[in-house]
This record gives sequence, structure tokens and C-alpha cells, in this order.
Amino acid sequence: MSNDVTQEKSLRGEVVAVCTSARKGTRKRDVGEARLVPEHGVEGDAHAANWHRQVSLLALESIDKMRAVGLKVGPGSFAENLTTRELDLPSLPVGTRLRVGETELEVTQIGKVCHTKCAIYYLAGDCVFPREGIFTKVVKGGIVRAGDCIEVDLSGE
Repeated sequence: MSNDVTQEKSLRGEVVAVCTSARKGTRKRDVGEARLVPEHGVEGDAHAANWHRQVSLLALESIDKMRAVGLKVGPGSFAENLTTRELDLPSLPVGTRLRVGETELEVTQIGKVCHTKCAIYYLAGDCVFPREGIFTKVVKGGIVRAGDCIEVDLSGE
């Protein structure tokens, strides 16, 4: 296979789950689809607000790392809004635009500092979200569904 095929794979991914929660500090549940509101986030989600961490993303491949150490986790377990597949999220620079379903997101933060350890950390001695999760803001709103393609916009616009 050529390097172009590898590069193309890294520039496209898929939404595996769309997750929300009514309260902060809880696991999110897969609702299949949700409306993303510009400068706000996922409609009805506890983390939605006019700030830089409106929509969180974590790859299924990252969740699989925690499954490999024996945890029973899945989409939403790390409080991510969008669980993805086949996209190297932490490699995307801040400012990268993502087209997801009808929406457009802008990467605003890679990972996060955990001031207090979560339940997953205490169970496994580690948590992938602080290193491999990303945050975005909603630039263009619309509906996002499980199965939607995620395209990295390299145009710089």
C-alpha cells in the first residue's frame, strides 16, 4: 500500500456513538444522534456552554486500551460526547476543523489536566482521556449521528 492510503485513512474517521448526560461527573449514554448548537455544544448535555470545551471526542481505539486491562467500558464511559473510529485525535493541532455530519467543529484543546483522579483511574491505575481525548467548539450546527463520517479539513479556512 502506498503512503497516500495511510495518510487518507488518518484524515477520515467515523462517529461510533453520540453520547450525552444530564449531569456533570457521570458517564454519558449513547443516544445515537444529537443536535450541535453553535457556540454552545450538544443540545441537552450537561457540559454544553459558551466555552472552549463544548464537544469532547475520544476514539474507540483509546477505549479499547482500557478494555485490554480488564475494564468494562464503552462509548460514553469517559464522558465523551462523540466516540470515533479510525482518526488519530490527539495528533490534530488546535485550530483544526472537522466536518462531522451536518456540523463543523474546531479543535480547541488536546487532552486535559485531571486535578482529581476519576473512578476509571482508581480501577485501572490509568485513564486515557487526559492524553487522548480532545475538545472542540461548534462552528456550524446541525445533527450528528452514529455512522457519520468525520473529515479533517486541511484547507485552513
